[in-house]
Amino acid sequence: MTALAGSIGTGNIVGVATALTIGGPGAIFWMWVSAGIGMTTIWGEAVLAVKYRVKGKDGRFTGGPMYYLERGVGKKGLALLFAAACVLASFGMGNMAQSNAIAGALKEGFDLPPLFTGSIIAVLLFLISAGGLKGTAKVAEKLVPVMTLGYIGACLAILFFFSGEILPAFQLIFHDAFSLEAAAGGVGGTVMLRAMECGISRGIFTNEAGLGCSVMAYGGSDGTEPGKQACWGILQVFIDTILMCTLTALCFLTTGMLSTGKDGAALSTACFSLLFGPWGEVFVCGAITLFAFATMIAWSAYGQTAMEYLFGGRFRKAYRLAFSGAAVLGCQLSLTAVWDLCDSFNGLMAIPNIAALFLLSGEIVKEKQRCLGRPKKKLRKSRGYDKIATGAEGPSAPGF
Repeated sequence: MTALAGSIGTGNIVGVATALTIGGPGAIFWMWVSAGIGMTTIWGEAVLAVKYRVKGKDGRFTGGPMYYLERGVGKKGLALLFAAACVLASFGMGNMAQSNAIAGALKEGFDLPPLFTGSIIAVLLFLISAGGLKGTAKVAEKLVPVMTLGYIGACLAILFFFSGEILPAFQLIFHDAFSLEAAAGGVGGTVMLRAMECGISRGIFTNEAGLGCSVMAYGGSDGTEPGKQACWGILQVFIDTILMCTLTALCFLTTGMLSTGKDGAALSTACFSLLFGPWGEVFVCGAITLFAFATMIAWSAYGQTAMEYLFGGRFRKAYRLAFSGAAVLGCQLSLTAVWDLCDSFNGLMAIPNIAALFLLSGEIVKEKQRCLGRPKKKLRKSRGYDKIATGAEGPSAPGF
């Protein structure tokens, strides 16, 4: 639920709207492509996060790309680079992009000043982030199921009333994804490339696969089998991108709201208000606020984990203060500036993580073969998972 809280955010609403308005309907196809690749990459990430995690003095596990970069690849420098990039990304994708969306939604729906919104968010973040990963999990396990099922239900209601437009919407997505018609392919090729860029970048933004951040949640769990724990990562990407982003896109396309020229939260509000009337605006404001805030509390835990790797227990309170303050700043920035910052930080984080996946790909393949080809009891005995489960031996033990 913590990993879902981190991935289900404004990317599922505002990110999809931005992808459609900039890249056209074809961007959704490339979002699916990024999700398909993401399911495989996040499985590998989660396997390594569990395998190379460490057990602290308090008995809690901590895992993530920093640890498999250092202990698996043997590159402390890359581990430090990832941790630093993760801290930066927590302020961008995990904070300012979310607070910007919340401020925009509440300004549109209730005319609340962005500064007021940012101040309230900052106070709540500071209080919740004190609990770290475990404290975030307690909030996420209550918040995520309710907000996810509620949003899916609202989308299905819209699609029920516009069911006759669903098939044409899919046809438009596939047509625009490979459109090379205009100007002998010149303009069309540019449109297709733009669709690819928007779809893939927004897909990565929403499901976080390949970035390495969400697997910190899996590395910090009590699960003892890397392959089994990693399967939750596959489900995370599927629910986030294949299911929820597709439902959002179909709502925009079937209702015809994409042709209004609106973007972001305004496009979402216009779409849901078409069916729910004045309550549609309230619903969108509530959905964006809950989704974005859930993402922010998850990313506060990711950022703190990276900070602890860099500096130990020092600067923990300073990070929490800075993270809370960034929410106020995010409410004041333009939407375009926020997205550009997010893409830049994502790249800084993805490069060392993808390098680790490539260098440790042999271990990932072996784990896959063990999961698919051997009985569970034999798997646990051969890998020492029974020892880990009882706390007799930590995952950093030689030969794990």
